[in-house]
Amino acid sequence: MTAFAALHHADTPLLLPNAWDHASAAALAAQGFAAVGTTSLGVAAAAGLPDGAAATRDATLNLALALGSGPFLLSVDTEGGFSDDPDEVAGVARELAAVGAAGINLEDGRPDGTLAPVELHAAKIAAVKSAVPGLFVNARTDTHWLGDGDGGGDGGGGDLDDTSRRLDAYQQAGADGVFVPGLSEPSRITALLKTLDVPLNILYSPTGPTVPALADLGVRRISLGSLLYRRALGAAVETAALIRAGRSVEGPAPTYDEVQAFVRPDSQRPDTLG
Repeated sequence: MTAFAALHHADTPLLLPNAWDHASAAALAAQGFAAVGTTSLGVAAAAGLPDGAAATRDATLNLALALGSGPFLLSVDTEGGFSDDPDEVAGVARELAAVGAAGINLEDGRPDGTLAPVELHAAKIAAVKSAVPGLFVNARTDTHWLGDGDGGGDGGGGDLDDTSRRLDAYQQAGADGVFVPGLSEPSRITALLKTLDVPLNILYSPTGPTVPALADLGVRRISLGSLLYRRALGAAVETAALIRAGRSVEGPAPTYDEVQAFVRPDSQRPDTLG
């Protein structure tokens, strides 16, 4: 079992914060997080690109290159693998593993709001595990995220039978863990857990169960997704608006020197122009 996989079987669930650049990842690691994920929304938005549309392959690989040698275990959000060709998805996985990624997220949701065929997504998972056996594949289904199915009263919609069918296929294909963003109703989480042989990942929601409550249910990984990026963006806009209005700004902010301390050890400073 790899060090990253072991975090899914520890006494407490893996709380995985998601970064969007080197500084955010380094700051999270400095707070003691043993593993850091990336957020596809943050990576896409920072580059002015749409999320979930396979437009951020290069940006994602470049970020992984910057983060893969950091003092933390790295999990990379690869959307749907940036391709519907399982061999091409496996190629992306090889590149990520080569620069130090310990895991990836691989989702079956599509930009048009539909779900990829179960067989296709399972083939992607199998191709990745065949190419890079040690890479932790967190197979995500968007049955609840997209609100597909009967609703079920969990706040995100979603047919639990369809979710279970998809996750069973994904774990049979070799997924090391499964992820159901949008699922938050405790009784439905409990029902789903009974069908799984691999760790379940839930997306934290400020309006959903707390981390201790999710732990008590048996959830083994809790992701923060794009929440940190969106809150950082909101805080930046709020700060500018407060200053413009002549009001005081409250709340912590790292100093210039503290941010400078996050510079990569292998970075090269440009020569000073004389």
